[in-house]
Amino acid sequence: MSDVVVKPVKSWRDRRRFLDFAWTLYRDDPNWMPPIRMNQKELLGYRRHAFYDNAEGQTFLAWRGNEVVGRVQAIANREHNRRYQDKRGFFGFFESIDDQAVANALFDTARDWLAARGLTSIRGPANPSMNYECGLLVEGFDTPPTFMMTYNPPYYARLIETYGFRKAHDLLAYIGYKDQLPKIQERLGGLADQAQARCNAVIRPVSRKNFRADVDSFVDLYNRSLDVNWSFVPLPENEMRTLADGLRHLIIPDLAMIAEVDGKAQGAIVGLPDYNPRVKAINGRLFPFGIFKLLSKKRDFKRIRVLSINVVHEYQRWGLGLVLMRGLTPKAMEMGIEEAEFSWVDEDNDMARLGLEKGGAVVYKTYRMFDYEPNSART
Repeated sequence: MSDVVVKPVKSWRDRRRFLDFAWTLYRDDPNWMPPIRMNQKELLGYRRHAFYDNAEGQTFLAWRGNEVVGRVQAIANREHNRRYQDKRGFFGFFESIDDQAVANALFDTARDWLAARGLTSIRGPANPSMNYECGLLVEGFDTPPTFMMTYNPPYYARLIETYGFRKAHDLLAYIGYKDQLPKIQERLGGLADQAQARCNAVIRPVSRKNFRADVDSFVDLYNRSLDVNWSFVPLPENEMRTLADGLRHLIIPDLAMIAEVDGKAQGAIVGLPDYNPRVKAINGRLFPFGIFKLLSKKRDFKRIRVLSINVVHEYQRWGLGLVLMRGLTPKAMEMGIEEAEFSWVDEDNDMARLGLEKGGAVVYKTYRMFDYEPNSART
């Protein structure tokens, strides 16, 4: 009989233990980047977050004696099941020591919680949904993650697969470098010119003055352009506003651009500086002084994450994404950016992958989503 006991998180002390466990687990891992603690509290439902207007979550801690040895959140995402007519629950925020008994106990408890709500299949990791941090790192452990991307030890895949989860889908991170730009211009410059001639797009940076209106445009673009993506669930307006409010002070307008055709937004690109080294320097704490260290000297960054290139379907075929990339590139160069990560890219998104690969970008990290079905058996 296992000596692992899994208990639901109920008290503020247990919430603190849930958050603090990652710091304990990764204390000797130089590639781990701490999350922003306030943001984690919101995504876990410990503070108000719009995601939980349409979802329910419960966090659990695994104990061995008086020591926390693992954690997980079970998530009932009602919007996902409404869209896909599914009976699927999710797991997220999974962390564990390298011990199969701990992982089994956590997943058993999450399954029971989800089953009590009529949810028989499980997908994850999603922290807390596919619209936020998601996927288990399965390739690319030699470098730290970029901002708002996941990280985990290599043994997590073994724990998850041994329990009975199987690969559902891969999400890819591409990397590109400044010294590749001349070749990119040579390969893609003519195509971008042709695309611009076809659609006559106006490319402009996001406006801080009209930030809310631009967010509304982005909500529409995001939901219209990604509706064919695997496991995609549109963001309700209130949830996108919550997400946008969190990013408002992190966005550099020159790295977030909108493409308008005949005065209407038809595409957008969002690049964020890689804040992770600064988050690590403040140990994930924004207050009392961490927020100033995080947001100061925004033009000192050398690396960005291009987290979104959204183009409505009819203009994808016209090459509007190339026009947006060309609009972003000189701004990034002026800032002294030397590296750009494009993440994540759906493994089935042939158009995006072909464009990135033609430009010389390469896959350097792979993140995996796993499914557990009712008839799964542990190996």
